[in-house]
Amino acid sequence: MLREFPPPPRAAEFSALIKKRLEEVKASGSTRETVTVDWNGQQVHVEVIDLPLSGLYFNPGTHRIRAQRSHRPDKDRLLDEDPWSTESQEYLRYLLQARPTNPDVRDVDFDKLKEDLHKFGQNDPGLVTHDGVLVNGNTRAVALAELGVQSMRVGVLPESFTWRDIYAIELSLQLRQDQRRDYTYVNRLIAMEEQAALGKTPEQIAKEFRIRPATYHQGRWILTTIKELNTRSRTAGGAELRLVDWEAAQESLKELQRLYSKLETMDRDQAETLKEWRLAAILLDFSKTDIRHIDEDFLKEDYLGRTLPPSLADGSSTQVTSGITVPGLGLAVPSASSGVAAAKALNDKILQAVAIGKAEDAPETERVKAMQVYEEAKDAFNDAIDQAGRDGRLRKRKQQAPARLADACASIDQCVMDIVQARTSQSFDEEAFDEAVLKLKESIRKLAQQAGRGIPNPGDGVSWLLAAAVAEGTR
Repeated sequence: MLREFPPPPRAAEFSALIKKRLEEVKASGSTRETVTVDWNGQQVHVEVIDLPLSGLYFNPGTHRIRAQRSHRPDKDRLLDEDPWSTESQEYLRYLLQARPTNPDVRDVDFDKLKEDLHKFGQNDPGLVTHDGVLVNGNTRAVALAELGVQSMRVGVLPESFTWRDIYAIELSLQLRQDQRRDYTYVNRLIAMEEQAALGKTPEQIAKEFRIRPATYHQGRWILTTIKELNTRSRTAGGAELRLVDWEAAQESLKELQRLYSKLETMDRDQAETLKEWRLAAILLDFSKTDIRHIDEDFLKEDYLGRTLPPSLADGSSTQVTSGITVPGLGLAVPSASSGVAAAKALNDKILQAVAIGKAEDAPETERVKAMQVYEEAKDAFNDAIDQAGRDGRLRKRKQQAPARLADACASIDQCVMDIVQARTSQSFDEEAFDEAVLKLKESIRKLAQQAGRGIPNPGDGVSWLLAAAVAEGTR
C-alpha cells in the first residue's frame, strides 16, 4: 500500500517561504517560468522558483530507491519511523548516489549527472510540495549539494496535493521517455504493485508503464517470488535477503517465469523443482547462459543428484504424504512431491547461507558455516551445469544433420507448390530449375557417400539413399 508520511518538522515555516517566493515572482512582472506535470489525465502548470537546498527534504517514498532502502534494514526501519530525521535523510542521500545493484559502491551514472550539472547547470526544474519535500529531482539535489550549489530551481505543486497525488506525479514523470535515469527493475515492480493496490486494472497499469499486460503479469509473479524467497531466507539470528539483492537478476528471473509458465500446465512438480534449482543458481551467481542448462533434460538426467555432497543432500528430501487436509471441508489435496520438497529444502539452505553472508552483524561462526554451504552448493551446481552443457552440445551435434535434412524436405515440399503456381501463371523457368536439380543431384550423391560410412546396418531411409546413389552411378 502507499505510505502516507507526516509533514516535516519545519513544514509551516517552509510553506510560508514558498508562498512568499511565489508572490514575489507574480509581482515582478517579468516572464514567469512554469513546468507542466500530468495529473489525473490532465496537465497542470506550476510556478518555478528558487529554494535553498538546505531546507529541502528528500522524498522517503520515492520509487527510485524503494528496493535499495532494504540495503540497511535498521536504517530502513528508521525511515519508516522517522523519515525526516537527520540520519534518515542522510541515508536517502547516500542511496541516491549509490549504484542500484550494489549500494556499497558509488554509481558512475551519478557522477556523470554531477559532471553534466557542473558544465551546463540545472536545465530542468525539480518538483517540490508546499512542505518542502522533493517529488522530482532528488538525485539532482544531491549532486548540486556536492557541487556546493546553494539553491535549486523547483516547480511548486498545489498545496492541496495529497501523498496519493505525489506518487501519481512522480510515476508519470518517470514513465516519460526523456528521463535521465530510469527506475531499476525491482523498483518498477514495486511501483506496479502499488498501482494495483489502488484498484487499477492490469490493462490500465500496462498502458501507464508502456508494456504489454503479459509483461505486467510476469512482473507481479517475479515480485511475489522475490518476497517469498526473502521470507524463506530469514534465519534464527535475524539475517534476511533484501529486495535490492535481486536487482541484477532481471533477465534470469524473466526467463525463469517463461519456463515455469510453459511447464506448469503440463507437470507442476517439474515446474516447481526447476524453479527452485534455477533460483538457487541465481543466488549462486551463475551466468544467464549457464542457468539455461537447468531445463527438463537437466531434471530428467538428474545431473544435480550426481554432484550434490551428502551435507546438502541429506535431510533435503521428504517422503510423499497422502495429502493436506483443507480445514472445514474435510478434503485432501496432494502435497508437494519428494522431489519438490528436496529442491525447496536445498534452496532454503542456500537462501539462508547467502543471507548470512550479506548480513554485516552475523557471528563469525555462522559466516564460516554459511560460506561452506555456499561453496559446496556452488561446486555441485557448477559440475552439474558443466556436464549438462557438454551433453547438450553433444545432443545438438547429433541432431544437427537430421534437423538440416528436415529443413531441406520442407523446402522441397514448398518447391512443389511453387512449381504448380509458376506453371499456372506460365512463369516457370525450366532452365533455371534444371540447373538447380543438377545441384540437388550432386548434394544427394555427397550425402549418400557420407551416410554410407560407418553404418553396418542402415535403416530403410539410408538404404534407399544408398540404392538411389548406386543406381544413379550405373547410368
